[in-house]
Amino acid sequence: MAAILSLSSPPTPTPRLLRLPASPFKGNTSSIRPTTSSPFPSLSASRSRREAERPSFSPSTPIVICRAAAAAVAPPTGERFRLNNLAPQPGSRKRNKRKGRGIAAGQGNSCGFGMRGQKSRSGPGVRKGFEGGQMPLYRRIPKLRGIAGGMHAGLPKFVPINLKDIEDAGFREGDEISLESLKSKGLIKPSGRERKLPLKILGDGDLSLKLNIKARAFSKAAREKLEAAGCTLTVLPGRKKWVKPSVAKNLARAEEYFAKKRAAAAAANGGADPVTM
Repeated sequence: MAAILSLSSPPTPTPRLLRLPASPFKGNTSSIRPTTSSPFPSLSASRSRREAERPSFSPSTPIVICRAAAAAVAPPTGERFRLNNLAPQPGSRKRNKRKGRGIAAGQGNSCGFGMRGQKSRSGPGVRKGFEGGQMPLYRRIPKLRGIAGGMHAGLPKFVPINLKDIEDAGFREGDEISLESLKSKGLIKPSGRERKLPLKILGDGDLSLKLNIKARAFSKAAREKLEAAGCTLTVLPGRKKWVKPSVAKNLARAEEYFAKKRAAAAAANGGADPVTM
C-alpha cells in the first residue's frame, strides 16, 4: 500500500481565476493586433516610441486589458488660468437670502419681522444701545474718575522726579539738572507717551548742593527747598497752543495795550515819589 502511494503522481494545482472589472468591449482580445504601417508618419513614430518604452513581459505573465478603467480617468486639460475662466469652487459661495420679496420667496408673509413695530419697517431701525427712550444702561452705571473712566484729565502731564533722587545721583556743585542729564544718569526712563512730556521737580527729600535746575514746573515744597539751598531755578516755556491768526493778532494787540498801561502807571508812580517825599 505504501508502494502504491509513492508511485502515484502529485496532484496538479488548480489554476486561479483572475476576475476583471466589467468592460464595454465584447470580443476576443487575441484577435486585436497592432498595425505595422500607418498613413500618418507622426502617429507611427509616436506608436513606435511607446512600444520601445513599454516594459517587456514574459510569455507566462498574463496581460490584463481594461479599457473602461483607462477611460474613467480623464487626462488633465492644458487650459491656463485667465481672467475669463476664474471662478470659485462649486458650493463655496452662497447667495444671500432676499427677505421681504413676497410670499413665494419662502420666508412667509412677514419674513420673520413681525406685523407691526419700528423693527418691521424699512430703514436703518434703531441705534445700538437705544432702549425706547428710558435711561440706557451705559448711562445708568457709575463712572470712574480720571484715566480709569476714559477721561483725558487723568493722563500724566509731566515726568516727575524727587529731590532725594537728585541728591543720591552723585551730581557735583554747580551741575546743570535737566531732562537730558537725568536721562543720561538713568534716573528717569520715559517710554511711550511719556517721552514727549516735560520735567517736573517734586519736593520729597532734601538737597544740599547748589545746582542749576531747568524744568517746566516745580512743586511748592520743591521750590522752597531749592531756594533755601541756593539753587538756580529756570522755568522752561511750554509749547504754545495753536490759535487762529485773527485770535493771535487780537492777543498781541491786547498785550501791547496792557504793556503801555503798565508803563504809564510805573512812570506816574515814579514821578510822584519825589513830590511825596
